[in-house]
This record gives sequence, structure tokens and C-alpha cells, in this order.
Amino acid sequence: MVATHLDTESMHEHVVLRRGVRSGLPIVVAVHSTALGQAIGGCRVAQYPHWRDGLTDALRLAAAMSDKCALAGLPNGGGKTVVALPPGRALDAAARRAVLHDAGDVIAGLDGAYATGPDVGTGPDDMVTIAERTPHAFCRPVHAGGSGDSSGHTAVGVLATLRALCAERFGSADLSARSFAVLGLGRVGGHVLRMLADAGATLVAADTDEGRRPLADTAGAAWVSPQDCLTADVDVLVPAALGGLFTPHTVPTLRCAAIAGPANNQLDTPVTADLLHQHGILWAPDIVVSAGGIIHATAVELHRETSAQATARVHGIADTLTDILRTARATGSTPAAAARARARHHVDDDERLEPHERP
Repeated sequence: MVATHLDTESMHEHVVLRRGVRSGLPIVVAVHSTALGQAIGGCRVAQYPHWRDGLTDALRLAAAMSDKCALAGLPNGGGKTVVALPPGRALDAAARRAVLHDAGDVIAGLDGAYATGPDVGTGPDDMVTIAERTPHAFCRPVHAGGSGDSSGHTAVGVLATLRALCAERFGSADLSARSFAVLGLGRVGGHVLRMLADAGATLVAADTDEGRRPLADTAGAAWVSPQDCLTADVDVLVPAALGGLFTPHTVPTLRCAAIAGPANNQLDTPVTADLLHQHGILWAPDIVVSAGGIIHATAVELHRETSAQATARVHGIADTLTDILRTARATGSTPAAAARARARHHVDDDERLEPHERP
């Protein structure tokens, strides 16, 4: 099933849903916008109750990626690949290779409109497998000509935004004076926890995988259950796992003063941003906080910048967040609304330029 060139702003330019010829699994590739340039977005391999849930996730994530790229100043639009695994389905090596080749074939069929990188359930080595079917895959390992694992760069961006958030909310960017609850100790969350420990912060940590408890112990973080981490009485909550965490049910239980983390799609619906605002919780939009990895990878691999130039872009996330938070405070709006307006303004400005004038 293919839908292309949809003409409403709220719709996507391309949506491809195909049963993989090798794997038999549903492959979704959603391209939200190419107004700024080639769409980019991760390849997610995850279990869903129904393949339609994977389609919904792809559409939401692709749209968020368009805003993320616009706010990061990248000459790219947003897209997403989702492989929807049935509940309880695991992939052995052969099945994994098959599904990645199926995803690569769908991406190849878009003729360069979209390029993919790692996401939940995939990593740099998987991009090498996808690249066997299409050149439009990034974040491959360094030995394979790529920029490698982007999680460290994502974490650098998170730490930069945490300083900006603390400066706005508490009047100081000094992380050692603050307490943080890090929920999720995967590739990015683990890096963030270690960086916060090095900065002298007071820490609480949780993960559904008990095997990650030694990481918390090493960082000097109190280990608690995921639910207790979510509702911990701390200055800043750092969501670093899957999205959909903040809902009308969970927001009233929160005891933090602010939230900033790399998890994508943290809100169940956009209106939950208003609910956080009503509860006096300053929420840093995840599309800003989580952009470090994609900024570095695309700058190096797709736009041929040096690593130093790319790293400077990652640190620039802090300035972007500061501007958004100040705009929200000055206008009495939410940071989510301020971020969306800024992203839309950037896209509108670029669309008014002639193609040779665009960056």
C-alpha cells in the first residue's frame, strides 16, 4: 500500500506500507516532509500489539522529526522507518538480516527522498546491512565509512540542554546543585547518567532491565523501580526510554520541577504539554533535547562537515532551547507551542527561498 504526495500540512508526503518479501513482516516508511531537503529518521524494530500501532508510531515520529530537523537548523525534513514485530516475536540473525533488507528495498524505492539511521531496536551494524540494499543509510560504524554510534553525541546534547533548562528554571546552570531522576539506562541514558555523575549531580536511576543496576551503582545513583523513578521528588526528571510516558493519568503524580530527556514522543498527545504547564512543570521539548546524535551524524556523513563543526552544532542545542524557553515565558505559552512555532517559521522561510538560495 502506497500513499504519495499528500497535499495537506498535517499529512505526510509519502507513506509506504509493505509486507517484506523476505521476512513477511510489515515495513512502514513515512516521509513527513522534504521541504528543507532529504527526509531523515531512524529505523525502529519493535514489538507492537498490531501493525497499525506501528504505522501510527511511524507517522508521529516522522512528523516530530521534521520539527527536530528544522529546530536544529539542518537542511533536512523528517521521516521514519518502523518494522512492526508481533508481540513476543524475536529475530534470529537470519530473520534480522531479512527484515533489514526488506526495509532497505522500501527506502531504495523512494529514490533518495529519505535516508535512515539507527533507532530503537537497531544500531550502526544494522545500517551496514540496510546499505547493502540502498546507499541511503547513515550512522554506520567508522570502519564501514560512517560516523559510528550516535548515542554519545545525543548524550552530549542532552547534557547541554539540561544546563540550559536548569539556568531557566533555577537560575543557575550548575548541575552539581541539582537532583536528577534518569529513567532508562540504555545507550543514551547510560551516557547521560555517567555525565551527570561526573558533574556532581545527585542521582536516582531506574530501568526495566535489572542488569543495568551496576551502572547506577557505579554512578552513585540510588536504584529504584521505574514507577518510583517517574514520581521521584527531584529537580529534573530525565526520560531516556520509550515514549508516551506523560499522560493525564501520570502528570498529576509527578513531583519534579522540570523535565528534559532524550526519549522520543514523551507526551501521549500534544495537549499534555498544556497539562504539564498547568502543574508548574517546565518541559523541554524532546525534539530539541534528543537532537544531538542526528545533528552530528548528518553533519558528518550527509553534509561532509568536520567532526569539530558537527560537535559545535550539537552544543548549539542549548542556545536553541534557551530561546524557546524564554519565548514561552515571555508569551505565556508552553515550550511545546514555542518550539512548534519556531520550527514552522524556519520551514516557511526556507520555502520562500529559491532552490539555489537554500543552505
